[in-house]
Amino acid sequence: MSQPLWVFGYGSLIWDPGFAVAEAQVARLIGWRRSFCMRSVHHRGTPERMGLVLALDRAPGAFCDGVAFRVTPGAEAETLATLRARELISSAYLEDWLALRTKDDRDVTALAYVIDPYHTQYCGGLSLEEQAGIIAHAVGGRGTNRAYLEATAAHLADLGIADADLDALVIRVAQLLG
Repeated sequence: MSQPLWVFGYGSLIWDPGFAVAEAQVARLIGWRRSFCMRSVHHRGTPERMGLVLALDRAPGAFCDGVAFRVTPGAEAETLATLRARELISSAYLEDWLALRTKDDRDVTALAYVIDPYHTQYCGGLSLEEQAGIIAHAVGGRGTNRAYLEATAAHLADLGIADADLDALVIRVAQLLG
């Protein structure tokens, strides 16, 4: 029997995986953080008015809580094709296999999409104020940047996952837009 395919969701995959899920577990990834460190020119922005999307940015000592999805057996090839078409659209993400610990204390290795810090879309180090200014006004092929932020923050809260930066961004973007 082959190993199950696990996928780690830390942003929109949490609320819109787009593939057949057999199991979903809250999980923790050590050494990485969820960050609005990738300029979006497709899904949440355009080349003329770039938005921001979340990525996993390597950060020693940090962690990222998200969701480990076990793909429905038999749907692995279709899932990989779907994810690659969605996540690798501009080559700013890299595919990586990372060790997670699920909330029920299982160790799994999951496919995750991490930022390429050498890619032109990488923008780590933006202040929360800079992020809010971009997110408040960007729109791309999958909708507003604000909707992406709000949906991610709401779904994290529903799962009991705290993310103070996302919560602060939701408040600041709302203030900027009145």
